[in-house]
Amino acid sequence: MRTSTKTKVGLWIDHKKAMVVAITDKGEETRLIISKVERQLRRSGDLPLEGAYDKAQVPARNSRQRTFTAHLNIYYDAVIASIRDADSILIFGPGEAKGELKKRLKKANLSGRIVGMETVDRMTDHQIAAKVRQHFHDK
Repeated sequence: MRTSTKTKVGLWIDHKKAMVVAITDKGEETRLIISKVERQLRRSGDLPLEGAYDKAQVPARNSRQRTFTAHLNIYYDAVIASIRDADSILIFGPGEAKGELKKRLKKANLSGRIVGMETVDRMTDHQIAAKVRQHFHDK
């Protein structure tokens, strides 16, 4: 008879990266997901402008926001794909990304697996893994 393995995931997230720590009966696995999001998008190319200034060469604010949102959606999709099989999910990090991800998890019918959300400052990878182990050890 095969027993199913419970997967507990701790996730430290901001708009730049997500550190996923998965704990199962078989051990611990960490994954780093890097975002391609840039808060302030720059014009492509490092060459100086040739000729007169052309405002069409710099994207409008709406265009930059659409690009930012599109990159964020790709990033959150990658994070969700990496935690989709978790039975329990702890989300923590410094900024808005936690709440944004929670909304995305709700749309994916995964919000019932969230066991906690915490605001914390920057942490090293070792601190993140230790926090996840501690959280699920106490449960």
